[in-house]
Amino acid sequence: MNGRDIALAVLTAVIWGLAFVATKYGLQSFSAPQLVVLRFVVAGLPALFVPRPKIPWLTLIIVGLTLYTGQFLLLFYAYTQGLPPGLASMTQQTQAFFTIGLAALFLGDIPTLRQTAGIGLAICGLAAIALTVGGDLTTSGLALGIASALSWAIGNVLLKKVGSGVAIFPLVAWLCLIPPIPALILSTVYDRSHPLGAAIVGASVSSAAAVLYLGAIATVLAYAIWGRLLARHSTAEVAPFALLAPCTGMLASAIIFHERLGPVRLAGAFLILAGLACIVMPRRLIVLRS
Repeated sequence: MNGRDIALAVLTAVIWGLAFVATKYGLQSFSAPQLVVLRFVVAGLPALFVPRPKIPWLTLIIVGLTLYTGQFLLLFYAYTQGLPPGLASMTQQTQAFFTIGLAALFLGDIPTLRQTAGIGLAICGLAAIALTVGGDLTTSGLALGIASALSWAIGNVLLKKVGSGVAIFPLVAWLCLIPPIPALILSTVYDRSHPLGAAIVGASVSSAAAVLYLGAIATVLAYAIWGRLLARHSTAEVAPFALLAPCTGMLASAIIFHERLGPVRLAGAFLILAGLACIVMPRRLIVLRS
């Protein structure tokens, strides 16, 4: 990768990391389903200008319900139940380990010894983080965060079955059309005292900016850049940069929200990142660095 593409990969990871901070600002004015509606209404606008991917509607809907709807509804609810943004950025990385497990069960992709070791490290990391439940971290918040990662992993496995011949940007744009419908239904049922229209009118500047950031920057722009990088380079070259996203999320949350990162949580985060590195880093690179 040349310097320009490396800079773009770093930028994308930082954008995704800061999205966890933006989410907390968005939830100051909007409920979890309302924020899902608004994020994906903004993110789905490019679908007006790009053709629908050549995959069945049913497949598009099912992938959209797991990869985006389930993932972000559960994640946003996790915030409301006491999952801090920094830890949220870390727990979401467990999707990689869930994806490997589900692929082994349903696609016959048996994990390698290195992947198995990575999963083991991540489980130890999650166990360490679970020991810090209390205060700013609740059991329900952590459980919802992990459930969000599981939904993401299910979407990943379904997406893998779609095939690699589908262009990423049009697929992302059309998948973004799915979440607003179920999220709006949830909001209509559970947000009667503060409906979406009233929430939009009364939203703070920071919450409105968060919606635009999550929809336009963290979804449309970031996925467009990431897709371009994957088209130009191998997955092994691009994927390791995603490790910067949780690092950015934890650092930004510590600075902006004064999130406490005690030694046990830091150790857990390190184990999760180490496990993820075992999976996404090319074997040759790991050998050279050891």
